[in-house]
Amino acid sequence: MANLWIATFIWAFSFPLIGHYIAGVVDSYFAVLFRSSVAFLIFLPFLNFSLNLSLKLKLLAIGGLQIGLMSIFYYHSFLYLSVSEVALFTIFTPFYLSLIYDLISKKFKKLYLISIALCIFGAFVIKFESWNFNSLYGFVLVQMANICFGAAQALYKITCENIGSYKGYFGYFYLGAVLVSSCSFIIFGDTQLLPKEPKSWIILLYLGAISSGLGYYLWNSGAIRVDSGVLAIMNNAIIPIAIFVNAIFWGIDFEPIKMVIGGFLIILALLLQNKFKTMYNI
Repeated sequence: MANLWIATFIWAFSFPLIGHYIAGVVDSYFAVLFRSSVAFLIFLPFLNFSLNLSLKLKLLAIGGLQIGLMSIFYYHSFLYLSVSEVALFTIFTPFYLSLIYDLISKKFKKLYLISIALCIFGAFVIKFESWNFNSLYGFVLVQMANICFGAAQALYKITCENIGSYKGYFGYFYLGAVLVSSCSFIIFGDTQLLPKEPKSWIILLYLGAISSGLGYYLWNSGAIRVDSGVLAIMNNAIIPIAIFVNAIFWGIDFEPIKMVIGGFLIILALLLQNKFKTMYNI
């Protein structure tokens, strides 16, 4: 759980950094490629070339899905939605993760849907704001990102929970993201929107080294140590934390009452999840 919480605090800064300084300023395909490349270079010295081909290919595919494809949908959504709307629409990730994990593992846990629904409602209470239905395209982009992120977490957990998570093979995860984002930038990228200011480069370095490099490693290594339902609920823990980050560093107001109610519902969902785990003898 500690790794999941640390990754959550790291990612709490990603929403405002991307929304305020990268989206619409830097080509989104380049941004994804750059942060993926930085993360890959960090783990390159630890790469274990002796891994069997099957595991290498699985890690490449999962990394391409979780960072490469997910980030492309995610970055583009900021062109159609505000930072708050993007954060709001990520609340469905726990549902996708739990459903996909249960489908793949063929162990459908119906009670988990109760705690996940409670978690989603808690996050909805915290972040709900009126929005324009003309932003439907942005909503669809976020849901595509949610599905990619949820599916990749489920696949990584199933692939690696019996072999552990270590630096020697995590480089393949980032290499998959580099391959996907490279193809996307070559085909769709706009070279006129490459970073022009030092601030943009600094933010991209943070997103690559800390948010992607450290964040995804901590998150995925933590994911294989917890139950799938707990992992699903933790996907929404970022919302109240991100609100505090926005309030402290960017001066964005929030409603304390909604924060308390929504936070209580998310905590209640985690407690309920632990109760369900004992009922399923996990």
